[in-house]
Amino acid sequence: VLAIDADPDANLAQALGINESNWIVPISEMKALIEERTGAKPGTMGAFFRLNPKVDDLPDRLSIKMDNIRLMVMGGVKKGGAGCICPESTLLKQLIRHIVVSRDEAVVMDMEAGLEHLGRGTAMFVDRLIVVVEPGRRSIETAFQINKLASDLRIKNISLVGNKVRSKEDEDFLKKNIGQGDFLCFIPFKEAIIEADLEGAAVFEKDQDTLQIVKKAIKEKMHEIQQDT
Repeated sequence: VLAIDADPDANLAQALGINESNWIVPISEMKALIEERTGAKPGTMGAFFRLNPKVDDLPDRLSIKMDNIRLMVMGGVKKGGAGCICPESTLLKQLIRHIVVSRDEAVVMDMEAGLEHLGRGTAMFVDRLIVVVEPGRRSIETAFQINKLASDLRIKNISLVGNKVRSKEDEDFLKKNIGQGDFLCFIPFKEAIIEADLEGAAVFEKDQDTLQIVKKAIKEKMHEIQQDT
């Protein structure tokens, strides 16, 4: 499995239990690599650079291996006013497109609340988009916006995960307000999850009950997919 941290505020390494993850340099901050592949220095505006840089060797070169998972930390373009047409963004988008479209392996991508990392040519190859939603009006509104963007990008399979669910009332609230959403599971609000975050530990090392909820949801969804094919 290739795990991609495509959130500018990268923390997937900690969630997976990779110790001392602060030494990992996001690809978006590898200035020499970006200049080598795009032909332009990061942060430059108005310069000419390659829109299709070579990226096929990067997943093997720049991923971190942990058991049967390989992690790549993309990072993001955080510089104010940089916009999305810049060498850093071009390299990241081309790399994500290569991983999703061209490589024959299971890929799980952690993204920020939006689909900026996916262009129309990439999104059609995504097998399933999973939207994490919490029992609150703002979270539900964000979920609706992501669903609309996903539909515009022609992503066919969209599922939801209810997070920080405190009670049956929270679960019913999500079901009622989301409507016909395909909920994979509901993850309870638990002190053990908060403690894992404070300690920088993997959530599943601290909370086996939640691990079993997620495993059961994956098993049921895989069975459903196999039945439909």
